[in-house]
Amino acid sequence: MNNSLSVFEKIVRRARELSVVTDILQVNTHPFDERNIHPEISKVSLKLFDDGHFSQATFEAFKLVDIYVKKLSGINDSGYKLMMAAFSDSNPKIKLTQLITQSDIDEQAGYKFIFAGSMSAIRNPRGHDINIDPIDRCLDHLSLASTLLRRLEERVP
Repeated sequence: MNNSLSVFEKIVRRARELSVVTDILQVNTHPFDERNIHPEISKVSLKLFDDGHFSQATFEAFKLVDIYVKKLSGINDSGYKLMMAAFSDSNPKIKLTQLITQSDIDEQAGYKFIFAGSMSAIRNPRGHDINIDPIDRCLDHLSLASTLLRRLEERVP
């Protein structure tokens, strides 16, 4: 019986050590890696994020999305108006789908509103007001900006 207790104690002690290693590995993983934040967004937002400037990190990420859309579309506007024009129903400057089927047309329209809405609801308030975003909201916003940049990279030539 005493030998069984000794073996059990050794197993418990080893399991505890493994748990500590797992915790250390998790601490060393940056939230940008966990969320798969787009590398271009990391370039403009990582230092701000690491310094605790979450609202500014979000603002810079969506400014980057705006700049990309402006560059790809050739439209000299910004924000909501740029997005509505760049992804317009008739003669879009940026095609995210082939625009052949109704599903293609609906997807293009949906992204038009997601891009435009993100400028109005996420970028603009941080450009005009003082916002203090919690870390999780910032990471959610940066994930959305990453999704939008990746969707632009997958656009129809």
